[in-house]
Amino acid sequence: QVQLVESGGGLVQAGGSLRLSCAASGIILSSYFLSWYRQAPGKQRELVATITSGGNTNYADSVRGRFTVSRDNAKNTMYLQMNSLKPEDTAVYYCYVRFLGNNWGQGTQVTVSS
Repeated sequence: QVQLVESGGGLVQAGGSLRLSCAASGIILSSYFLSWYRQAPGKQRELVATITSGGNTNYADSVRGRFTVSRDNAKNTMYLQMNSLKPEDTAVYYCYVRFLGNNWGQGTQVTVSS
């Protein structure tokens, strides 16, 4: 059974940084296409960043140049480094992998104050 556990969220002032983690069990993350999503209150869940098994990354226009997705294969963990945070980045952040169905973490709250 796949389990994804996010951590690292919190309250930060605009311009600050946070690093989110997504620790996995029941799956070897390095073999799969991985994603970070976020959902702000009253809005649909949106794709933030992706990383392929080969390490190629892609980002939503709204975060490109500020966020960096990475993976530590030894720790079986994916990260999202978020710099220059803005109030509009406030959301619950989720990691996701498609393996025998959709697998989501429980989410971690990120709140950016102005």
